[in-house]
Amino acid sequence: MVKTDFDAIIVGSGPNGLSAAIALQQAGVSVLLIEAKETIGGGLRSAELTLPGFIHDICSAIHPLALASPFFRTLHLDKYGLEFIQPTVAAAHPFDNGSIALLNKSIEETASGLGNDKAIYLKLIGPLTKQLPLLASDILAPLSVPQNFFAYTNFGLKALLPASILAKLFSTEATKGLWAGMSAHSILPLNSFTTSAIGLVLLAAGHTFGWPIPKGGSQQIANALAAYFQAIGGKIETNFYVKSLQQLPSSRAILFDITPKQLLQIAGHTFSSFYEWQLQKYRYGMGVFKIDWALAEAVPFKAKENLLAGTVHLGGSFKEIALSEQQVWRGHHPETPFVLLAQQSLFDSTRAPIGKHTLWGYCHVPANSTKDMTFAIEKQIERFAPGFRERILARHTMNSNQLEEYNPNYVGGDINGGVMDVRQLFTRPALRWSPYRTSTKGLYICSSSTPPGGGVHGMCGYHAAQRVLKDLF
Repeated sequence: MVKTDFDAIIVGSGPNGLSAAIALQQAGVSVLLIEAKETIGGGLRSAELTLPGFIHDICSAIHPLALASPFFRTLHLDKYGLEFIQPTVAAAHPFDNGSIALLNKSIEETASGLGNDKAIYLKLIGPLTKQLPLLASDILAPLSVPQNFFAYTNFGLKALLPASILAKLFSTEATKGLWAGMSAHSILPLNSFTTSAIGLVLLAAGHTFGWPIPKGGSQQIANALAAYFQAIGGKIETNFYVKSLQQLPSSRAILFDITPKQLLQIAGHTFSSFYEWQLQKYRYGMGVFKIDWALAEAVPFKAKENLLAGTVHLGGSFKEIALSEQQVWRGHHPETPFVLLAQQSLFDSTRAPIGKHTLWGYCHVPANSTKDMTFAIEKQIERFAPGFRERILARHTMNSNQLEEYNPNYVGGDINGGVMDVRQLFTRPALRWSPYRTSTKGLYICSSSTPPGGGVHGMCGYHAAQRVLKDLF
């Protein structure tokens, strides 16, 4: 066997790159993790973007899948400084009449707040909530024969449906609106197949694991993963931007925590013509327009229950949210966009100076959009929190192109690593026996452009590492 500098090299230190590195190092494989920027983390980075003392999460802020991740749960990251904070309410969805729908940890309490939909909510979400700790290993995985076959099949039959179909099960506007906000995390029109999967998993995760906030910022998740990796012998090198394979030390395997666009640039010349064609056909989805605010006071919501929630969905009715997402999908910028908000400083005093607050938010926009959505987003917030603008001390904005400049994995502003519709849910980035293998021996992809897709769970990296171990070690 030819001696190499390392057994494996990971390019990219997002949650999937870190997870792949850990899984390989745990198996006794010598691993070098390479990061282009000075700071590890990918979408997990946090920074002072507005004013000194205000810590903002640059991309990911709330982490419904972090505690649900079967791999993360084995790592005991609390021993490496990671502390999760559970808001009193996982998510809130206010309406114009002052009413509100709340996703509480208790499924009974949540269902009781949904009026006539209590029974159907319990019937739809109850079984998945009970099964999620075991079922997560099947849901957050590539297509295969599931370990929990009957439970997974029952989930899958509902999950494949468009959110607009399941919405018809509900009779109240409160439940329909709550369901719309959950399903819109799919970053797809709500009449698309598989959008129900996202809504179902997020609701069940809220009841089972909560929607936690990492104390000190999302960067702390990356820091804990890196500390674990280094504690078991892994090596990390930052400020190393990989543009070609020739830059890398010798190794038996290279795993890329990047999307097909960058992979083609770095290694496309080594691929078969068919695999290269498949990657060129890979589809990216909507972008986002992101704002971080430094606030003199908390957001003055009309419905005070919003201040108990880690996440707030602004968009009103199912019909309004569905129209907004459909407009974006068709290349338009909605006047009343669906807005996702998180006010971490309500629960984490390390995020802002005493008495002051941070606010994180974004809306979906067409890919590669450069349109400034600040007015539209703040108008939506004012709709549910009159007087909000008066509390703004500073703001920092990023359009879709600026997001891609910051992190090349966000192609066109797509934070999911590619469209997660029925065509690309399990076949991302290409239809192959193993989605993690490229056509070149020893080269693998482990980013969110592989199953199970976007979210901070590390399972793309974990499964890619298992493929590498089976193939080469």
